[in-house]
Amino acid sequence: MHEAKRAEVQKWLTKSRHDLGSAQWLMKGETPFLDTAVYHCQQAAEKALKAYLTYHDVVFGKTHDLTELLAQAAMVEPSFREWEDVASDLTPYAVWFRYPADVMEPPQSEAFSALQKAEALVAFIMHLLPVES
Repeated sequence: MHEAKRAEVQKWLTKSRHDLGSAQWLMKGETPFLDTAVYHCQQAAEKALKAYLTYHDVVFGKTHDLTELLAQAAMVEPSFREWEDVASDLTPYAVWFRYPADVMEPPQSEAFSALQKAEALVAFIMHLLPVES
C-alpha cells in the first residue's frame, strides 16, 4: 500500500478509536454524559467506515449518514449489508441530543446499546483491513 494512503487510513482509524474511548469514558461515573457518548458512538462508526472506503479508494462525500457510507462499503464487500440496522440505529446520534430539546439525552440502556453496536461495527471493519493499517 502506498505510504500516503496507509497514513490516511491510519488517521481515520485513530480518530475512530479515540471516539470509542471517549464514548466509553463518558458513560462511566456517577454522572455519565450519555448525550455526548452516543454522538461519539456514531462518530467512531463513521470514521471506521471512512477508513475502509479510503483503503479501497472509494470517494465519499461529507456526510454523517452511516447508511450511505455502508452502502458504498457494501459495493466492495457485500457482508457490510448485515450491518444496515446498526448503521440506521447509529446515524441519528450525529445530530440528536447535540442541542437543547425536550429530550436531552437517551436512556442509559439505549446509550449502552449504541456503544455495543459501534464497538462491534468498528471491530468488523478492523478485521477486514490488513494488519498494517
